[in-house]
Amino acid sequence: MKLDTSRTLLALLVLTFCGSLHAQLRPSGRISAVPTQRIAQSGPLQADFIVAVVNSEPITNNELRARVTRVEQQLGQQGTAIPPRDQLVQRMLEQLINERAQLQQARETGVRVDDSMIDQATTNVAQQNQMTVEALRRRVEAEGLPWAQFRNDLRDQLLLSRLREREVEARTRASDIEVDQFIREQQSAFDPSSGEIHIAHILIAIPENATEAQIATLRTRAQAVLERARKGDDFAALAKEFSSAPDKASGGQLGLRTVARYPALFTDATRDTPAGGVTGPVRSGAGFHVLKVLEKKSSGLPTSISQTHARHILLRTGPKLTEAAARERLSQIRQRIVQGKADFAAVAKEVSQDGSAANGGDLGWTNPGQFVPEFEDTMNRLAPEQISEPLTSRFGVHLIQVVERRETKLTQLQQREVARNILREKKSEEAYVAWAQEVRGRAYVEMREPPQ
Repeated sequence: MKLDTSRTLLALLVLTFCGSLHAQLRPSGRISAVPTQRIAQSGPLQADFIVAVVNSEPITNNELRARVTRVEQQLGQQGTAIPPRDQLVQRMLEQLINERAQLQQARETGVRVDDSMIDQATTNVAQQNQMTVEALRRRVEAEGLPWAQFRNDLRDQLLLSRLREREVEARTRASDIEVDQFIREQQSAFDPSSGEIHIAHILIAIPENATEAQIATLRTRAQAVLERARKGDDFAALAKEFSSAPDKASGGQLGLRTVARYPALFTDATRDTPAGGVTGPVRSGAGFHVLKVLEKKSSGLPTSISQTHARHILLRTGPKLTEAAARERLSQIRQRIVQGKADFAAVAKEVSQDGSAANGGDLGWTNPGQFVPEFEDTMNRLAPEQISEPLTSRFGVHLIQVVERRETKLTQLQQREVARNILREKKSEEAYVAWAQEVRGRAYVEMREPPQ
């Protein structure tokens, strides 16, 4: 079996639990810390009512209040200025509307997340916070969030992640012609003195079919944000307050990347901007961007890559084999292998339902980004010769063993694949923003009672 080469465009973010687990937008999607403060009540309990309807699904005032409270607590824990309450309420309401519309599309188009996937995600969250699942449950409940609600939130975020990956992936494909042109440009224009750069941005989005008057108003708003940043206002706080981009929760940070992996619009605008400087507004297809250079680092384009030699056992699930049964069977197989009572390759030949079974489950040497994220994230955490716990992916349930790792120089073919992935990444952010706006535009949204 050749595993899907698509990668996650957005990491798993537990948005509705952001006041309890500090989620960071990073390629790994890991949650970096566990909270130490209880979620505070935003006021006395009151009779609930509907503040908005998305298609036929309501958003309640208490639901909105809970989201606002969690965000306020998160900002307070981070030492970030909290926006005025009315502004935050409106932004969180819009966020809930967008999420609700996307979740509806996920269900309508057949995106599914079963309990075993939620179990796997819960285990990942616990491991990333260096605790057991039971310890995570105690901490979550101590923070005032019911465990069932935490799992429901995980389910929603997994649904959103799968939907976004599927919908945005098709918009970020890079043709052979684009790859050839990109390689030629890099060979002729790459400047080693500005090899890597870390940029944060604030996106003032322009709605579809906006009038010239609306565009002028948004340009003025972007200019005002730029002036506040130049006067010393905290850029991350400004991003959380004004940005329409998905990465606003992390202060608009896009990460330290080679210059080639950023849109030319951003690198051209920041070419003469020193670290710590701000510039803009610059206009893209999504809207106006205010940019801040967080870091510039001398580095060339990658000439080598870390490769992993792994093997796996796959059990496909269906009417005759549930995921729970597959996980139980692989747990027993893993125990036998670890105890020295069975050989991984021999068992793979016998039971694996993958094309690699004839080779003992051997997947050969692989490059980063070659496997689906849930498979690769688990593989990357394994030491050589270590065997994973049963892992659920879109293909079934796996056991993974890392045989060895190595650093190797990129061949010409591999360099083309790196260039293709860089192009896809450059396209992904604007593609996601455009898609999210389309989903929002198609939804019937009715505002009801004003939030309280």
